[in-house]
Amino acid sequence: MSDDIVQEFFSIGDVCQLTDLKPHVLRYWESQFRFLNPAKNRSGNRVYQRREVDLIHLVKHLLYTEKYTIDGARQKVDEHRKGGAIKVVAREALAVETLAELERELAHLSAVLDGSVAVPDAAPDAVLEVVLDAEPDAGSAK
Repeated sequence: MSDDIVQEFFSIGDVCQLTDLKPHVLRYWESQFRFLNPAKNRSGNRVYQRREVDLIHLVKHLLYTEKYTIDGARQKVDEHRKGGAIKVVAREALAVETLAELERELAHLSAVLDGSVAVPDAAPDAVLEVVLDAEPDAGSAK
């Protein structure tokens, strides 16, 4: 059995970090997509469930990557919901977004290593730490 704890509930700040969206964008989307309706805790703060976070990733993918309008994205999500494939499609959208972000980061890292992009002043120590953390210990066996 796995000891990994799966988080099921997220604050708006958590969702913003996970989706790279601003809080006002999430609040606006709540007014445009009726399926985005997070519960509120006793303090009145939004509490998103994992399925809502998945749907936010899907909406972001449809709007930003596929270039749908809000109406078009709403219709597309409704089609997927009626077809019973919403969870699969939402996870696929997250995978596509994750791969695109990794490609951007790798391209940037490659440019830094090639010397075609300057490294900010604060970055060399951070890069060195990452490199040192990635190196296996001299005494450890593989």
